Amino acid sequence: MNNYLKGLGDIFGSFGLIFQPGIRRFIIIPLFINISLFSAAIYLLSQQMNQWIESLLPDWLSWLEWLLWPLFMATALLFVFYTFSLVANLIAAPFNSLLSARVEQHLTGVPLENISEEKWWAMAARSIAAEIHKMFYFIKWLIPLIILTLIPGLNLAAPLAWFIFTAWSFSLEYMDYPLANRGLLFKEIRQYNRLLRMRSLGLGSGIFIITSIPVLNFLAMPLAVISATRLTTAVKASPEK
Repeated sequence: MNNYLKGLGDIFGSFGLIFQPGIRRFIIIPLFINISLFSAAIYLLSQQMNQWIESLLPDWLSWLEWLLWPLFMATALLFVFYTFSLVANLIAAPFNSLLSARVEQHLTGVPLENISEEKWWAMAARSIAAEIHKMFYFIKWLIPLIILTLIPGLNLAAPLAWFIFTAWSFSLEYMDYPLANRGLLFKEIRQYNRLLRMRSLGLGSGIFIITSIPVLNFLAMPLAVISATRLTTAVKASPEK
């Protein structure tokens, strides 16, 4: 539990870094992408929620709507925000890699090597390829979760299952940026996260909490990149997990 709380602290202790000179300019594009896509997600939820619930309940169970509505709402919130986060990260991947590199420079004091235009495009291509790889990995686990959500009775456990999956996915998603900048592959990043399981889940839970708070959720993507970089830098500097 102590490590889980450390993971939460990694994100809630990172707000001050957003406004640091040399970091702010790397946040503008990810922030704009996040605002656009999360606004679309919120609009979709507000327009479709009642229709989704009515379509999932047969007429003879309509009297259960008042009981199941909060569960369906929580599941839909997790699913839609998670899906839109995947799309946002796919688009913003190259900029998030640069943001992570700049944050690590700020935290460690080690100057970054100059990034040529050719190297930037190579980094962008690698980042987008990694995002596609991660999407296939996450889809593999999305399918059984969706099936669980549709099975009466068992779907009562769906919100908790979605929360754990989302927290773990968020930690993998954002830890990828600082670790990939060090040359780690996605398989190695998964192993790294498993070694720091509870702290990674704490980080992912904090990202989900920020993502769920109106207005603040627009900062979720750059804040998550900063927090993951902060975590990996702290662990690298100390043997304590």
